Amino acid sequence: MSENKIIKAIKDKGKTLEAEMSFFDHLEALRWHLVRASVAIVIFTAVVFYYYDWIFDTIIMGPSKSTFWTYRMLCKIGAALHRDGFCIDKVNIKLINTEMAGQFTLQINSALIIGITLGVPYLIWEIWRFIKPALHDAERKAATGFVFYACVLFFLGITFGYFVITPMSINFLSSYTVSAAIQNLFDIDSYISSVATLTLATGVVFQLPIIVYILANLGVMTPKFMKETRRYAIVVILIIAAVVTPTPDMLTMTVVSIPLFVLYEVSIVVAGLVEKRKIKKELDFEKGE
Repeated sequence: MSENKIIKAIKDKGKTLEAEMSFFDHLEALRWHLVRASVAIVIFTAVVFYYYDWIFDTIIMGPSKSTFWTYRMLCKIGAALHRDGFCIDKVNIKLINTEMAGQFTLQINSALIIGITLGVPYLIWEIWRFIKPALHDAERKAATGFVFYACVLFFLGITFGYFVITPMSINFLSSYTVSAAIQNLFDIDSYISSVATLTLATGVVFQLPIIVYILANLGVMTPKFMKETRRYAIVVILIIAAVVTPTPDMLTMTVVSIPLFVLYEVSIVVAGLVEKRKIKKELDFEKGE
């Protein structure tokens, strides 16, 4: 009896050691995936740092200039529609630096933010490479194109955030005053933070179809639920559009809100496709039995 217990204990210990080794092997694999992604981000950051003068003047400071693409397009739209109030001839923004090493840390931090943004596709790819071996064939097939669609949506969001949300928000916030006695002088860190937050946040928001796809596969989100809550989503989208637009004109609000409406409708379609695939799989399983 005691021998059997000893043998059983040895076998159990062996299984435990094997499980622990497997766990640490996975941690080691994840570590190398993250290391490679970090190296890519460092390389992108170094390139941005090298070309920083042009990047700062053209990209970072772009939304603070009246010659920015968005402002010029608004002016052309106003002229075509014969309506005033679209042209933005001047962005009332004055930037200051209040710290001794402020401009040096500004260059490092902003270069790192842009480096991380550019490195997101490679980071997603590395994470996908880590997850992929643990998936079944059906799951891999269902997730085909995950990296591509996630990256496309992210950069579409970045583009929309940078060219639409950011300039409209900056123009509105920089010209907003409670009293004429208060002069707006913005710290450069505050400006960089606003540009980065608005741009990157929109990139994350544009991941909605991907998030819905995952939640639908988990059974948390359904097309029926999204259709029933559509009216609430419309209200939220209109509120967001009203906050970021520089004028109360409905046309400008529409320009901002349309992509968000489209994004929500695409998410409903995605949830519907997942639901149909689940129903088909269940029917095939029942026929197989």
